[in-house]
Amino acid sequence: MTVENLLEKLVSFPVLGGESNLSIIHWIKEYIESHNISTTLVPNEEGTKASLHCRIGPAIDGGVILSGHTDVVPVEGQEWTTDPFKLTDIGDGKLYGRGSCDMKGFIANCLAMLPEMIKAELTKPIYFAFSYDEEVGCLAAPELVEHIKSSYTEKPKYAIIGEPSLLEPIVGQKGIYVLNIKVNGSAGHSSRIKQEVSAIHEGARLILWLENKMNTLIEAGHIDERFHPPHTSLHIGKFNGGIAHNVIADKASFSLDVRTIPMDNPHDIINEFRTHCRSREAELHSIFPEFKIEVIEDHPSVTHLDTNENEDVVKLIKTISGNDQLSTVAYAAEAGQFAEGGFQSVICGPGSIAQAHRANEFIEKEQLQNGLVVLRNLISEMSLSGFN
Repeated sequence: MTVENLLEKLVSFPVLGGESNLSIIHWIKEYIESHNISTTLVPNEEGTKASLHCRIGPAIDGGVILSGHTDVVPVEGQEWTTDPFKLTDIGDGKLYGRGSCDMKGFIANCLAMLPEMIKAELTKPIYFAFSYDEEVGCLAAPELVEHIKSSYTEKPKYAIIGEPSLLEPIVGQKGIYVLNIKVNGSAGHSSRIKQEVSAIHEGARLILWLENKMNTLIEAGHIDERFHPPHTSLHIGKFNGGIAHNVIADKASFSLDVRTIPMDNPHDIINEFRTHCRSREAELHSIFPEFKIEVIEDHPSVTHLDTNENEDVVKLIKTISGNDQLSTVAYAAEAGQFAEGGFQSVICGPGSIAQAHRANEFIEKEQLQNGLVVLRNLISEMSLSGFN
């Protein structure tokens, strides 16, 4: 199968983040095993989802992991001009379809190069590691990383996460932590605003506290110019509450999106926020004893990536990509989790992140072909003894 044939097949699986990915992961498993390569599945507790990993080449320390996720974001509410789950070529040099860019293009690259990897006289192994539920919080990668570490007698050294980067080497990503805040106040007539505790008013005060915390970090010099924006961001994406203009709201909730630069710890920020919430509760219990603020984790925090430019993986990615310029990204990815697991990690994949998560998502054919070149260069490097 050509890389475009493979991408067409991968796009045809409408597996959204949070849903079962068994259809696509079993197809990938069968494709890899048809080339006489053994695969290992890492299922979730319910057996409804699974990650996959495998090794091509010798059981020798110093190999490289190629990692991607099999899930995509929803298309509902977006105005597509093509079928999002049918790879479409309209003759403009682009291939349209959900996941074509983010990030089934990279997985197609990996699968297309599998025969060449097998034929090459690899002196260091290449591994595939494909996960689920990346789009809803990078949920599967930590377990996948640990399973890789325990499954092989040798130890891989590098991890290349193929998120769309126009094949530019990415050595840094922000971390992310998403929480839901629920405020329980007391209902009443709007004229009694001083005698009741409005959940909306208190929620608004909490939001201002969070905004002030972000500004305080900036003013304290918590700046990393490698990122845009160059600071940790605290953002409220949704706010709900109230039933009428003349009724004091007894319920309110909002979502909090925290994206941290490497020097900031999201748990420190949230612990400080929790302390403030407890203080505010104690202050208002005299008015309404059942006033309560709940800070609920939406999903576990995803750690940042901060790869030092002197690490061997940076030399490797520069060599195989032909690009000496290093960049960072503000979005979260699984790269930080692979790095946390002990693998020197970078992001580098075909396609542009500007096309991800939007209607008429596409990958340029040239990018897809260039992705093959990068992996072909990797095969060459892993057939030499230059990288240890």
